[in-house]
Amino acid sequence: MNSPHHPFAAAIGLVFLAAIGCDRGGPSGPQEPPPVTVTVAQPVTKKIVEWDAYTGRLEPIDFVEVRARVSGYLKSIHFDEGQMVNEGDVLFVIDSRPFEADVRAAQAAMSQAKSQLQQARAGLAEAKAQQLQTDARVTLANTRVQRTRALVDRKAASQEELDQREAEVLQANADAEASRAGISSAEAAIETANAAIEAAGAGIEVAELNLTYSRIESPVTGRISRVFVTEGNLVSGGTTAPTLLTTITSVDPIYCTFDASEQQVLKYIRLAQTGERKSSRDTKNPVYLGLVDESGFPHQGHMDFVDNRFDPETASMRARCIFPNDDQVLFPGMFARIRIPGSASQAAVLIPDSAVGTDQSSQFVYVVVNDKIERRAITLGPIVDGLRVVRDGLTGTESLVIEGLLQARPEMTVTTTKGTVVAVEDGLPDDYEPVPENQWLSPAPDALPPRNEI
Repeated sequence: MNSPHHPFAAAIGLVFLAAIGCDRGGPSGPQEPPPVTVTVAQPVTKKIVEWDAYTGRLEPIDFVEVRARVSGYLKSIHFDEGQMVNEGDVLFVIDSRPFEADVRAAQAAMSQAKSQLQQARAGLAEAKAQQLQTDARVTLANTRVQRTRALVDRKAASQEELDQREAEVLQANADAEASRAGISSAEAAIETANAAIEAAGAGIEVAELNLTYSRIESPVTGRISRVFVTEGNLVSGGTTAPTLLTTITSVDPIYCTFDASEQQVLKYIRLAQTGERKSSRDTKNPVYLGLVDESGFPHQGHMDFVDNRFDPETASMRARCIFPNDDQVLFPGMFARIRIPGSASQAAVLIPDSAVGTDQSSQFVYVVVNDKIERRAITLGPIVDGLRVVRDGLTGTESLVIEGLLQARPEMTVTTTKGTVVAVEDGLPDDYEPVPENQWLSPAPDALPPRNEI
């Protein structure tokens, strides 16, 4: 239940508090807050290259699936799994006895074809000799018939004798035609024998080639995988489902592939058009690589390839760089951090990200001019040496607020303390040149080992 004296007591309390305030003699209006203290520093100005960051995947230059070219039983294996092999090293041996027999059979077929050739040549010589005989008989028969006709005209020979001589002429001509046919037959036999020799020679080449294929050699230098088929098993050769025996990946040098977005590719195109940066299609721009457990980018290589189209599924373009791998630290399948030049060498203003403010429309910084805060709109670039590149809005001579940004407001009077903006070197150079041709890592096309399956 409320007391009837409650309003009166409240009024007395207010009067009492007012009296106390009057006795203290304080000011009647609000007091000015003390100036805000902010830390300022001058931005870093230095020569830089904007190195674009990508994540790449390491790939071998050569990856060979070692397969059998001929069928047979696997006789022996001549390498240690997971070790390095050199081009030309014998890896597997298939039982060669069937192929040796094929070589001997092909050689025998060659001998037989050569004998047939000799026989056909002898037949040709015989046919030519027979033609000479028949030609002589034709000449003799013609002479006799003419002589007999003269005798018949003088009534010195009978008609029967003339008929006999004319029959001899016909017989001699028939024998001549037969001898010419014999020559044609002998010449055809020679052609047949020559064709048999060609076929036998091809058979020998195939048999010797199959015998060679029974020894499977490494087509490239690289690291070999495990054995997929053990000794004593039947392996299938040929072009239809040949047996996979093992795989080999080259080690040094090694590729790293990455994908660039349309925006990045267009940037590189514009830079090439203005001459600020040469295109990686035309020159070997340097590339730096670091692994997940490495600080910085200790591996240096160069661009090797840029694709000719965008992938319609990812709207990105594939590019490839190449690196030396003498110590064999880089393995195919690894992910890597890579940096490629995204600009020419240029003077730039660098500030820490902590000095950048953001609102809905723009990015800005605060600078102190005559102890007052001024807001400057800026355009930012990538991070270089741990600091953010300012493309527009600062000259590098300003007193930039690097601490106390949240307390400051434009036109506010502040007190300042000196700070320092420190650039942390990331190991990437501040200038670069395309890699000269004598330092290119790409192997010459005529020096490349065969990449087809064996």
